[in-house]
Amino acid sequence: MKRPVIIAVAGGSASGKTTVVERIMESFKDENVTVIKHDDYYKDQSELPLEERYKTNYDHPFSLDNDLMYKQILKLLKGEKIVKPTYDFEQHTRSEETEDIYPTKILILEGILILEDKRIRDLSDIKLYVEADDDLRFIRRLKRDIEERGRTMESVITQYLKTVKPMHFAFVKPTKRYANVIIPNDRTHDVAVDLIITKIKSIISDKPDV
Repeated sequence: MKRPVIIAVAGGSASGKTTVVERIMESFKDENVTVIKHDDYYKDQSELPLEERYKTNYDHPFSLDNDLMYKQILKLLKGEKIVKPTYDFEQHTRSEETEDIYPTKILILEGILILEDKRIRDLSDIKLYVEADDDLRFIRRLKRDIEERGRTMESVITQYLKTVKPMHFAFVKPTKRYANVIIPNDRTHDVAVDLIITKIKSIISDKPDV
């Protein structure tokens, strides 16, 4: 089996990362593609009372267990199965449910801070940063959290101003300097994604068997 092609997709909250990932996946229907969300590697908080878990700043690098993610990516690169954690956002801690992940030709890593850790960057063949206007990202997040996550407008605005916005400028946005390609997602991104798909196919054909 060839070494998997690893694509890291970063960008601010509600910038359109998932849309870009879906476009890539659509172009490889005959290929095996696995998407691993950085969100599933938020640290376990089961030892804390629920009221303390509510205070977690999920937009800070310290909230993520990058050590575990790095070790599991290495296992996939060796052709081994991993047991990936999942996160329970209602209980604000790691879920008891896990997911078996097997090596595939294409491995996509998605998350706002996926380019923050140098070890993960160095394993990635293609590093993408999806960028959108700040106001547009906030509107998308507000709409999503109210409609899909049952949040109130007040709670979304409070969280955005308290943690999401300041952490974006402190930790997320600076990582775009590590990206091979910056994709503007406030208008159209078809050309950029098409070029990336072509590059992925080229890497797959050139990868040696391991």
